[in-house]
Amino acid sequence: MSSGHDHHDHDHGHRPEPPSDVEARALALESLLIEKGILTSEQVDGIIRTFEQDIGPMLGARVVARAWVDPDFRRRLIEDANAAVGELGLNTTNLARLSVVANEPGVHNMIVCTLCSCYPWMILGLPPTWYKSPPYRSRAVREPRVVLEEFGVVMSEDVEIRVWDSSADLRYMVLPERPSGTDGMTEAELAGLVTRDSMIGVGLPHVPAARA
Repeated sequence: MSSGHDHHDHDHGHRPEPPSDVEARALALESLLIEKGILTSEQVDGIIRTFEQDIGPMLGARVVARAWVDPDFRRRLIEDANAAVGELGLNTTNLARLSVVANEPGVHNMIVCTLCSCYPWMILGLPPTWYKSPPYRSRAVREPRVVLEEFGVVMSEDVEIRVWDSSADLRYMVLPERPSGTDGMTEAELAGLVTRDSMIGVGLPHVPAARA
């Protein structure tokens, strides 16, 4: 294990399934705040846009897509992630020191925070609930291959799995491998293939649908 320790998606549209208990409570609270005049619908939408456009995994996806198409940027990203991220005009003021670890043939990376839930939220958005859970924090270190399989990521035995332990001073992000069949795709199209989980290391990028 490699260690760095020295030591929602809000949907205003129709849903095919009922909201979870947490989502239902959030929607009820939103409705109450609007009804009482504490917030307006426009303010709520503005907050959502902030998390969706200014703080969220789509920012990390932009970074990954650029690294896929620009080898020089990829090199700079791995050497000095904060500086490289800043090249894209992204705000790194509140981003702790970031280290980007690249997946490659024979090596798969995943990140965890064993002490708490340190996470590069300014570029990946809010951490998923499971990332903060004690089972993930302990099992990702002890049995990463099993944990990956539970997320649907099956790695052959000849693939080395490296687990990186984030801290308050150093956060990690995974640079997933570019999927095959993406030649000719634009940078924006490539960014659409990048998932939050692939940048944590417990998922893979989407595979593009076959083109006619």
